[in-house]
Amino acid sequence: MRITKRTNIAMRLLMFCAAHPDDLVTKKDIAACCNLSENHLAQVVNQLAHLGFLTTQRGRNGGIRLGRSSEQILVGDVFRQIEGETPETSCFADVDDTCPFVECCRLREALGQAAEAFYAHLDTTRLSDLICGNVPLIDMLTGKTCKQNQKVAITV
Repeated sequence: MRITKRTNIAMRLLMFCAAHPDDLVTKKDIAACCNLSENHLAQVVNQLAHLGFLTTQRGRNGGIRLGRSSEQILVGDVFRQIEGETPETSCFADVDDTCPFVECCRLREALGQAAEAFYAHLDTTRLSDLICGNVPLIDMLTGKTCKQNQKVAITV
């Protein structure tokens, strides 16, 4: 299963914010620690803020923080909001479908069921599950081991 770059950025961003629950964090700090482009990050921040996963504060002392507690954020919700419900393939698009097998193929149903199972599992995972007790990740996200251009691996 491949996830989009946007979803990957969203999860890094949310984990970073979850590791700093009492702080306003900046895009610059997140980008540096998580090896992200500030431009791409800004787009995802806006989307997650619009969806209520983040709150933002403008100005000199501004920043970003979680819009709700990490216990209230389900990874499945984040993925659905960013990725959508079903895999991207032409047979899922009723308007642009060019597949000649659409009337008899069972792949569409199998992919739909697989996507449901994927999301059902992610619905049992909270953002807090990714952070709590994960000392190496917390150390990395809080700057104890974070270095410029160090990649933060996300395993989903």
